[in-house]
Amino acid sequence: QVQLVESGGGSVQSGGSLRLSCAASGYTYSSYYMGWFRQVPGKGREGVAAIRRDGTTNYSDSVKGRFTISQDNAKKTLYLQMNSLKPEDTAVYYCAARIPASSSGGYLGAIMYNYWGQGTQVTVSS
Repeated sequence: QVQLVESGGGSVQSGGSLRLSCAASGYTYSSYYMGWFRQVPGKGREGVAAIRRDGTTNYSDSVKGRFTISQDNAKKTLYLQMNSLKPEDTAVYYCAARIPASSSGGYLGAIMYNYWGQGTQVTVSS
């Protein structure tokens, strides 16, 4: 059974940095892609960044240039380096995986993912 476990959330002041990690386990597929999403109360889950097995990345316009998604395939670990954080980045951040990968694209669409972590809170104060 696929499991995704996030860590690294917390509180930081505006302009600060945080690094989220997501440890994946329970699968042997070599075809997959993974992403980070975030959600605030009363709103839908927003795609933040995604990365394919070959390292190709996608970012939402709201985080482009500030956030970096990366992966360690050997460790099956996904990362999200978040720099220049803003109060509007405050949300619960979720790690997600599509296993096996779909060829349909839409990498920042929550509907494309079939496995989710439990979420980790990120709070940015002004």
